Amino acid sequence: MRRADRLFQIAQYLRGRRLTTARQLADWLSVSERTIYRDIRDLSLSGVPVEGEAGVGYRIKAGFDLQPLMFSSNEIDALVIGMRMVQAWGGPQLAASSAAALAKITLALPKEKRDFVEATPLFAPAFHIDPKHGERLETIRQAAGEHRKLQLDYVDAQGRGSRRVVWPLALYFWGGGWSIAAWCEMRGNFRNFRLDRVQTLDVGEVYPAQEGRRLADFVRAMQRENSGSRNGGKA
Repeated sequence: MRRADRLFQIAQYLRGRRLTTARQLADWLSVSERTIYRDIRDLSLSGVPVEGEAGVGYRIKAGFDLQPLMFSSNEIDALVIGMRMVQAWGGPQLAASSAAALAKITLALPKEKRDFVEATPLFAPAFHIDPKHGERLETIRQAAGEHRKLQLDYVDAQGRGSRRVVWPLALYFWGGGWSIAAWCEMRGNFRNFRLDRVQTLDVGEVYPAQEGRRLADFVRAMQRENSGSRNGGKA
């Protein structure tokens, strides 16, 4: 759970009870009591009227409520088009999650702002996207999250096919398609693989978190490569 979500949950618990101890909160949220004490302090510093003390319990003064989410019309446009793009390009699970997230955001908006969501004139059509694309994207996303190798039948820009075993690190969206950032066992180096050139895809065994082959290493390698290109070639 993200810290911001945990602080929100703590505030909800303290609003709904007379006194709640740090031990209870720690058990409910699966964190240490020390973390709860720190969170309580930060809530108080942010203006939430928390009453109580360590060893006794905490509560929030009666009548306190969390402020509704406040977004400008431009911010609402940004949120809606972002969610719609994920629904179109993000695969079935991300599409469902983005729709649920947008519904939650809409409910949390003040009444006068909710109409802005439906009125946003920005769309991301999905009728032209092959559903298999989203399913494949979801498989890669899960493999990257679980650190599992992928076996790819891949066709490069020249039409040459090859069988690759890669360590998927991340997915990058380029406006009209996705690429897989990965460590390629055959090349012994980082490579980008365009998703639309992947012919077949199988998930394999777990790969280790190995120094020099992590996402941060990939980003540094790409930055060096781009810097070399701007300077007329690789160093």
